Amino acid sequence: MSERAIELLNLPEDQSCFLLDLGCGSGLSGDYLTEEGHYWVGIDISTAMLDIALEREVEGDLILGDMGQGVTFRPGTFDGCISISAVQWLCNADKKCHSPPKRLFKFFSSLYASLARGARAVFQLYPENSEQLELITAQAMKAGFTGGLVVDFPNSTKAKKILPLSFCWYFRYFTEGPWNGIQ
Repeated sequence: MSERAIELLNLPEDQSCFLLDLGCGSGLSGDYLTEEGHYWVGIDISTAMLDIALEREVEGDLILGDMGQGVTFRPGTFDGCISISAVQWLCNADKKCHSPPKRLFKFFSSLYASLARGARAVFQLYPENSEQLELITAQAMKAGFTGGLVVDFPNSTKAKKILPLSFCWYFRYFTEGPWNGIQ
């Protein structure tokens, strides 16, 4: 999945970029980013997963944090962002004080600010239902993102992958490419 997310970021070839990996877990996606010559920062809410990443001696910088409280970086810090199977968790209200729409908006608005002009964010999701996907999309758009959905293996119940492709500070639709699945 990391390879597909990087492909969709459409980063300049033969150039190292500074990327954000949200929900980085044990750093497996970060390993791929490093292999591709990029520098990265990973954020995860799980101390146990970050401990595994530290034991594995991943190359990126690791931060313990809750995406629903926002990502606090200087404006324009990152050339792109990936998140593999993490954003949908913001749709859950794990505590009484958690409001999924507010947490999603805080996340997307702070992420939007931290991305460089023209940067992209790719989120691989497994939404529970269409309402979750609509909530995520609505909050991303409210925060300023534009883009669409890439659905890999749309006819498969097991292999189907949904990747919201979000653009920061500019609007562009892709109508051609190997995926041809943007809706």
